[in-house]
Amino acid sequence: MKLFGHPIHAVLVAFPIGLLSTSVIFDWVGWFTGDEQLTAVAFYMLLSGVAFGLTAALFGLLDWLGIRSATRAKGVGLWHGLGNLVVLILFGASLWLRWQGGGPEFASLTARYLSLAGAGLLLVTGWLGADLVYHFGIGVDLQAGASRHD
Repeated sequence: MKLFGHPIHAVLVAFPIGLLSTSVIFDWVGWFTGDEQLTAVAFYMLLSGVAFGLTAALFGLLDWLGIRSATRAKGVGLWHGLGNLVVLILFGASLWLRWQGGGPEFASLTARYLSLAGAGLLLVTGWLGADLVYHFGIGVDLQAGASRHD
């Protein structure tokens, strides 16, 4: 799926990657310093990151459906997508625990560890996504001509 010649999934993934991974940093810095405002910032970053992640996942699924069957790229794409589904479940569970536990300023250690696990898995799934682009050329416009000088 493309918009103005650019792959939509590749454009969208920057948001959940940035928001979700940075929420972990705000979370733990908030915990170490006792600053509930940082924990609240992490909550809203989680909320936004999960929403963007679900949107990116939809376009990723559409892209995956366009990959030829019985290819290595299709398998890597499957692991990338399923792994990111688990990432969203981990971050979503962390968000839910916060919501149930008292709102944006509250994060239990379980909620923080779920986010940390999600960020760790995100490193792996991000690697797989990069493999799809750089190794298999998924989403790359081969007609663009990187060596062109115009």
